[in-house]
Amino acid sequence: MAQGTLALRADAAENETQVRRTLIPREKLEVILVVVTAAAIGVSLLLENLNAPVWMILLANLTSYIAGGVFGVIEGVKSLLEREINVDLLMVLAALGAALVNQWREGATLLFLFSLSNVLQNYAMDRSRNAIRALLKLRPETATVRRDGVLVTVPTDGLAVGDVIVIRPGERLPVDGEVVAGSSTIDQAAITGESLPISKEIGDDVFAGTVNQNGSLDIRMTRAAHESTLARIINMVEQAQGRRADTQRFLDEFEQKYAMFVIAAVALYIVIPPLLPGGPTFNSNFYHAMVLMTVASPCALVISTPASILSAIANAARRGILFKGGAYLEQMGTIKAIAFDKTGTITTGKPAVTDVAPLADVSVDELLRAIISAEAKSEHPIARSVLSYAKAKQLSAPEADGFEAVPGEGVRASINGETVRVGTERLMIEDGAALPVELAALRDRLEAEGKTVLLAQQGERWLGAVAVADQIRENAPEIFKVLRGAGVEHIVILTGDNPRVANAVSQFVGADEVYAELLPERKLEVIRELKAKYGAVAMVGDGVNDAPALAEATVGIAMGAAGTDVALETADVVLMADDLTSIAYAIKLSRRARRVMLQNLTFALGVIIVLVISALNLNPLLVSAGRELPLPLGVIGHEGSTVIVVLNGIRLLVVNDEMLGLPARRRRAANSIGTTVKA
Repeated sequence: MAQGTLALRADAAENETQVRRTLIPREKLEVILVVVTAAAIGVSLLLENLNAPVWMILLANLTSYIAGGVFGVIEGVKSLLEREINVDLLMVLAALGAALVNQWREGATLLFLFSLSNVLQNYAMDRSRNAIRALLKLRPETATVRRDGVLVTVPTDGLAVGDVIVIRPGERLPVDGEVVAGSSTIDQAAITGESLPISKEIGDDVFAGTVNQNGSLDIRMTRAAHESTLARIINMVEQAQGRRADTQRFLDEFEQKYAMFVIAAVALYIVIPPLLPGGPTFNSNFYHAMVLMTVASPCALVISTPASILSAIANAARRGILFKGGAYLEQMGTIKAIAFDKTGTITTGKPAVTDVAPLADVSVDELLRAIISAEAKSEHPIARSVLSYAKAKQLSAPEADGFEAVPGEGVRASINGETVRVGTERLMIEDGAALPVELAALRDRLEAEGKTVLLAQQGERWLGAVAVADQIRENAPEIFKVLRGAGVEHIVILTGDNPRVANAVSQFVGADEVYAELLPERKLEVIRELKAKYGAVAMVGDGVNDAPALAEATVGIAMGAAGTDVALETADVVLMADDLTSIAYAIKLSRRARRVMLQNLTFALGVIIVLVISALNLNPLLVSAGRELPLPLGVIGHEGSTVIVVLNGIRLLVVNDEMLGLPARRRRAANSIGTTVKA
């Protein structure tokens, strides 16, 4: 394998592009030299048949060696300078050895087939690289900007944060930004992998590389072009191959030791047999030694894993699943237990009011006005949901004179000289209030339905309760079943919510175990306990408050991370969309990739064993036929196996849901645990 371990690159640097415009790219030059090598071999054969002068035949042979071996020599010298030995060096030594025993044409044939194999490998592997390079084409080169009331067209690189870009129907967005005017639907498949367009209104975030479908939009740029979600995705996938899979790391280390062993073994094989009584001649034995060096080279072994890993990473990236390295792709297939953070992962993280329950002497509006006055300054998602509900009913309320947020319990506020408390029973008890029996019974019933309950008290008077429920993500129960079918033995829900709500969600989706009222450090402890019991554990969270648990898990998965800086940095695997099906897809894809790697390794090792046995004249089929393994045939077997494992690996590029045994992706409305509104 000419390149050793292949790095995943996008080849987007400006200086490299300029060089490529003025020089012949290496890929094209390699093809040209392969043709020259083949032509020189043909000329050499023709001259020999015509009894041409020896110097002419030698010139043709030297031409074939130079054209066929130049890149092998370059890579071999590089490896020696780094105190390493690679396959290229073994091939060059074998070809030079053939020339020493006057087998020029067979040595040239070795170099020709080796170079041809590299060209075919590069072509096959480029199909994987192109899946990533295509991301670079998603950003338009120009944008229409509204400046001083006039529309002007400027290069994308000339845009600045705060610019307002006009996006017409059918145009691709050049930057990340926020919608400030208009409404439309956006095809986000290139970024999040979502199969259906997403509606966008004023205030919604949009991403570079996505496509506007119908309406016109004004987008205020919120990130510099090089900091956009698209740019970070490209950078992340470029670096993914640097974090190699365990199998790949082992093979890279194995290559060095194995290559040194082959050289030592061939050196002994050159010297010892001719010295034995009745042994072969030096020239004959030396030729066999060169055949042995060729067929024993670990080219197919070394390329077998990168070909599979690279293709799987590219496949996943198109689906909106970003593996931060081959190691995590490989580990994903070993997962035996998965821990899900509840809010924002199993649920949407966008709670909605389900029940408004005032006490007998209190009206619905009075209860809501007291709550929205107290919660007006709160940033808590539950408080925001109640405020949105009241706003939809066009309720107004007096502004509170004082405000105090009590973490984990609720808020206190002063309204018209009276203290209003909104929150949990703990808050009320701390202030010396006892919960009425009828309100406690109502609270228990609502929590048993999986709802979060806010109790409200004004002065000494109890007002009632408001229940809020998060929405469970689409297909959550079905996806949990799919995960079990993929080999996941245990599914756990981790949440800081109360046990009743946690248990209701757990029962609805079909989890095996649930841990409630957890602080971040306790989530970390649970992950350690699961690892001790099950081995490989994945943690699925939002990448922010779940950071310790994500770091501790075998594989940390951040879900719904499009545009989220922390999520992109925290986890080992990033799911760009809020789509639970991506987790099952990632596990199944990983397991398919592991099977392909095993197939490649088994095949490559088997071919090496058969060829080595044949080169040592121990193959009974060749012995019975009175034949020996010639160098060209050994090269065909060696290089052919290399091309076959590469082609087998890139099959992972076309893997889809159906091939993995997963249901076709579909979009369904999220399920709310409760929907009744009481007065």
